Amino acid sequence: MKEMIGYCGLDCEKCDAYIATIHDDQALREKTAKLWSELNHAPILPEHINCEGCRVNGVKTVFCENMCEIRKCALKKEISACSECPGFEACPTVGALISNQPSALENLKE
Repeated sequence: MKEMIGYCGLDCEKCDAYIATIHDDQALREKTAKLWSELNHAPILPEHINCEGCRVNGVKTVFCENMCEIRKCALKKEISACSECPGFEACPTVGALISNQPSALENLKE
């Protein structure tokens, strides 16, 4: 599996936070913060939009670092992706994400 595929199967290279970080794109940070604030009903500021990828060393968004239940679970189980977990197929947490982003499941199966 590619290093930039998250524990959940999402492709970090396609994430606006990652793109804004690697290109130091302040306009994209502002746009992403506004969208994520609206979607999550939470105060997300442009300075929160910095991430170098879920499974790699480096800076992460507050959500990815501290709040993502999928990432926390994978780290606790010491697995590199949800697909390595015996309960993967029946997991409601990753299942909810996959139902909204079917490409994540494809990435996990690669």
